[in-house]
Amino acid sequence: MHYRYHDSPIGPLLLAGDEHGLRLLHMDGAQPWQLNENWHAADAELDEVCQQLDEYFAGKRQQFSLRLAPLGTPFQQQVWNALQQIPFGRTCSYSDLAQRIERPRAVRAVGTANGANPIAVVIPCHRVIGSNGTLTGYAGGLERKQLLLQLEGAWLL
Repeated sequence: MHYRYHDSPIGPLLLAGDEHGLRLLHMDGAQPWQLNENWHAADAELDEVCQQLDEYFAGKRQQFSLRLAPLGTPFQQQVWNALQQIPFGRTCSYSDLAQRIERPRAVRAVGTANGANPIAVVIPCHRVIGSNGTLTGYAGGLERKQLLLQLEGAWLL
């Protein structure tokens, strides 16, 4: 596994990936950064990820085209796949997301899977809001969630 740190408008990011694709994107303060002793500092392995993130934050990219390889249960994978179908600049509720995966009663489980997303920003869990239109939980903090939604034009002050 290769890793690198990358500066962004929402703070430092820890990126990690291997030959299967991007495995994680953690935000500073969102979760403890734990580097595995078998990880190696990336040379050029994560350059494309950094370039696409920079384009996104500069308003020049609305969709990522990266190989992703998040580790999770089949249910989490299903939720994360559904998250990637939420268009740039749009939001949906946890209930909407549960409906999308044809598990309408699994709203809380969807919320838990959303919170366990290891590749935030790229897998856009920030686009999920409360059913009443309010910002709700985000591992990176509500301030970052609001900034991401404002960047996409989906949230106004």
